Amino acid sequence: MNVFDTLSERGFVAQCTNEEELRKLFDEEQVTFYIGFDPTADSLHAGHFIALMAMAHMQRAGHRPICLVGGGTGTVGDPSGRTDLRKVLTDEIIHHNCECFKKQIARFIDFSDDKAIMVDNGDWLRKLNYIDLLREIGADFTVNRMLSAECYKQRWEKGLTFLEFNYMIMQAYDFLELNRKYGCKLQMGGDDQWSNIIAGVELCRRKSNTAVYGLTNKLLTKSDGKKMGKTAGGALWLDADKVSPYEFYQYWRNVDDADVKTCLSLLTFLPMEEVNELSARKDAAINASKEILAYEVTKIVHGEEAAKSAQNAAKAVFAGGASEDMPSVANTLGKKLLDVMTEGKIVASKSEGRRLISQNGVTLNDEKVTYGDYVLQESDYKDGAAVLKKGKKKFYKLEK
Repeated sequence: MNVFDTLSERGFVAQCTNEEELRKLFDEEQVTFYIGFDPTADSLHAGHFIALMAMAHMQRAGHRPICLVGGGTGTVGDPSGRTDLRKVLTDEIIHHNCECFKKQIARFIDFSDDKAIMVDNGDWLRKLNYIDLLREIGADFTVNRMLSAECYKQRWEKGLTFLEFNYMIMQAYDFLELNRKYGCKLQMGGDDQWSNIIAGVELCRRKSNTAVYGLTNKLLTKSDGKKMGKTAGGALWLDADKVSPYEFYQYWRNVDDADVKTCLSLLTFLPMEEVNELSARKDAAINASKEILAYEVTKIVHGEEAAKSAQNAAKAVFAGGASEDMPSVANTLGKKLLDVMTEGKIVASKSEGRRLISQNGVTLNDEKVTYGDYVLQESDYKDGAAVLKKGKKKFYKLEK
């Protein structure tokens, strides 16, 4: 099967510059393509995960990925999808974040035997002479065309800085550089990158007189159109130190029924026949499909051992017991429950804890907690631990 059909069938494809030509290219040669990741944090998150999966499908079909970390573009910040100016990062933070990204990406992509390439655009963008860049590249960008891009339109009313205005040029230059150096013929990315990708395609055509292509994937959204991958604590990070494998597993275990097919299609390698069967289930049977989804996604991101541990922890919770893989709070015996919740960062403040308790949102060992001044007693612990439930889906192990 042509990899374009694979990506289409699984729901990745949003927009493409020339589908017919790109399909033909996939059939005729090993295509070198790239996806960029700007180091805005020290971990990738669920939004990046869909791009990594698209990249993995491409590699499995025999094509060669270039994984680009934005040590150069990260100094500016992409205005796409933003209503405000991104925080300007120091060079030290950008370098640190790039190194973190490289380690995480290597869990998804095979870099052995030149099957993939890792690059940092800081290696060429930071060396550019500004006047030379203006003369060589600036003449190929019209302000009118740039301002018509959606990423700039969204910022127009609140104020678009000249710093951000340069971002599109930098990303387009990346494509030109990768085309010249590695024969890269395709840039992929989220659908919010369409304007930037088009700019790169046009620049390569003008400067190198070569045909290159752009392909965007759908963003990870729920059936109601809202972004997926957001938790009460912020982004759903792929770093186990930021979001534990258990919490990660629970997020996917608790997706809405309507989102099961989307998640199985985009975020697992399960065959589409199986995806269709699992997502067609109804009522109680769909819960088993969600368990498979959570296990498969957690296995890809954190490894099989972590996925099994998270699955076992979830089963222990269902059975009413504690598990080693739950987020835990130590030394809780004899303390007020509200203090434990605050110190263990289960809630952000005592007032939030009291409000949650008053709304019947906290249970201890399956019994509703009615007041926050309750003091944890010996009888609350089974095998040295109690189970605190916050809301409907968050479980914590309270150790004596």
